[in-house]
Amino acid sequence: MKSKHILGIIAAVLAILLLLTGYWGYTLSNEKKGLMSKNESLEAQISDMRQLKDELTREVDSLEQAYTLLAEENGELQGSLEEAKKTIASRNSSIRKLKASNQTSQDEMGNLRSQIVALMQDKQTLEASINRLVAQNDSLRNLAGVLEQDLSKVRGEKDALANLNQTMQDEINRLTLSNFQASAFQVEVEKKRKSKVTSKSRRARRIRVSFDLTNVPEKYQGVRPVFLSITDENGTPIKIDNPIQAKVVVNGQTMDIIAAEKKEISLTENQRLSFTHDLAQKLGSGYYRAIAYTDIGVLGASSFRLR
Repeated sequence: MKSKHILGIIAAVLAILLLLTGYWGYTLSNEKKGLMSKNESLEAQISDMRQLKDELTREVDSLEQAYTLLAEENGELQGSLEEAKKTIASRNSSIRKLKASNQTSQDEMGNLRSQIVALMQDKQTLEASINRLVAQNDSLRNLAGVLEQDLSKVRGEKDALANLNQTMQDEINRLTLSNFQASAFQVEVEKKRKSKVTSKSRRARRIRVSFDLTNVPEKYQGVRPVFLSITDENGTPIKIDNPIQAKVVVNGQTMDIIAAEKKEISLTENQRLSFTHDLAQKLGSGYYRAIAYTDIGVLGASSFRLR
């Protein structure tokens, strides 16, 4: 029984092993078929890849040749590029110089235009000045003729005044004491305001007279009256609001005078005397005399003219 049982087990085991061996064989067969199929596929892929490799190799060779050619061309181009850069730099420098030169030329042209405009303006100004000067020259010629006439008139008046002064001086010398005379006689006619001197009769408002008494002999020194008389060229006293009537002795003869001003002066050996007379009314144009008297004679006189 046990032997049969064991044999049954062994048979069963063998059957199982046989089944397993068959299954394994079947599996191996399938795997082999699959592997063979894969192998064929791989060989086909390898063949394709070899073809691709050959093509790529050929392409790489072509590319290497092309690269070599391009490298050579690039070297040539680099040289050409450097030359081109130099050429461009030279041209740019030339362009900058031309621009600078052009700008300088434009500036010079602008300056020249400004100078030309200024010169034209100066020319116009000079022409206007010349025209004015020509007109002024004509006016001056006319004025010169008038002035020449006026000068001749003034010379005549000056000569007349000199003659009048000489005549008056001769008369004064005849009437004055030889050792008691006034000197440095000065007459100024002033306007009313600011004491400005004038020679115009319509503006005359005040007359100032001054003179020196020097080397006065001792016998004539002391307190004496001194009179100022103002007359026209004919010896007629001017109109005065408060005329001063006085008597003086001239060469031993008593003479009546009408004075405009009077002062009591303590005479010494040397002094300068001055009188101021405000006119009561306007004087007319003409010649006038300012005469200084003392009680014993004429001290001196001076003529002046109002226009």
